[in-house]
Amino acid sequence: MAAKTDNFQSPDYFLVDELLTEEHKLIRESVRNYVKKEISPIIEDYAQRAAFPQQIVKQLGDLGCFGPTIPEQYGGGGLDYISYGLMMQELERGDSGVRSTASVQGSLVMFPIYEYGSEEQRKKYLPRLASGEWLGCFGLTEPNHGSDPSSMLSNFKDNGDGYVILNGSKMWISNAPYSQVAVVWAKNENGEIQGLIVERGMEGFTTPTTHGKWSLRASATGELVFDNVKVPKENILPKVKGLKGPLSCLTKARYGIAWGSIGAAMDCYDTALHYSKERIQFDRPIGGFQLQQKKLAEMITEITKAQLLNWRLGSLMNEGRATPAQVSMAKRNGCEVAANIARDARQILGGMGITGEYSIMRHMMNIESVITYEGTHDVHLLITGMDITGLNAFK
Repeated sequence: MAAKTDNFQSPDYFLVDELLTEEHKLIRESVRNYVKKEISPIIEDYAQRAAFPQQIVKQLGDLGCFGPTIPEQYGGGGLDYISYGLMMQELERGDSGVRSTASVQGSLVMFPIYEYGSEEQRKKYLPRLASGEWLGCFGLTEPNHGSDPSSMLSNFKDNGDGYVILNGSKMWISNAPYSQVAVVWAKNENGEIQGLIVERGMEGFTTPTTHGKWSLRASATGELVFDNVKVPKENILPKVKGLKGPLSCLTKARYGIAWGSIGAAMDCYDTALHYSKERIQFDRPIGGFQLQQKKLAEMITEITKAQLLNWRLGSLMNEGRATPAQVSMAKRNGCEVAANIARDARQILGGMGITGEYSIMRHMMNIESVITYEGTHDVHLLITGMDITGLNAFK
């Protein structure tokens, strides 16, 4: 398949760039240039083959996209949350699977080790994860327990010799087939949820690949299976017990998705806008017809609203004032905006919109995963509902 030239131009209808620092813009530009050079020319081929471009792991590490908010002493970037958001926006503009690789590594693997790990764990794992030497994954979802993780069955028992014995399984785990490290959440003998760092090579630990996906085809997805795995006690995250641990990680990752999903929306909009000016029907560009202008005008309106929402959320994250419910709203909004824009953009391109010559159908299929992972669309709606009414609809 011939590589396509990436002519993406970022929309900024309300001059949101004026709210960004020069450093923010430089970071965004570096990631955008990386996507244009390394991702756009190859991603369609990998998606068509349902293959994971393993070379991106080291590239993303070199670029600083793994754990950008983690302090520099542990290999992170020491950057703020708007920088992190812009990185995720640009990566997902290329492909949701590429952004997923970075989100999982930074928010779901490095963050819990930094926040809840011992100093020894931080020093051992974080620099290798930050550089891309090691890839990590996050084990929470189980075959029968998705939106209700408190009912998980994975468990571990004290072996009495410095080890615990871990049993259970996790599924829908991004990065799993290629990960050297997994942060796994399981119940101890008292039924309390704790995090464990499980390493590839531990006997009884396997990571079968998930096949047959129509979505996130360039992302590696798998299972984590634990059959009497001996895990050293020093691999247990010492500073957290209960659902607070995994849920706080998901809040960080959902924040990245709020920005990333708008990157996918921007790419679909930009593609449709260019096409509408070039495609001639009835002796004129189709962009001159009212119904096509309606679609494009609504796209840029929703993108602009989401840009402002994400920027404000980033500012609150930087101040330590953002709530998990605010992050849920932004994640849900971004996904809905992206799904609607992808669908309308595909219609503007007609039959060409379903081909691999354009990115729209790939984005549309990817967003179908993004809209339900790390909290389904409906669950995020109920989180907002509970936040504003004080009434819990989950029980």
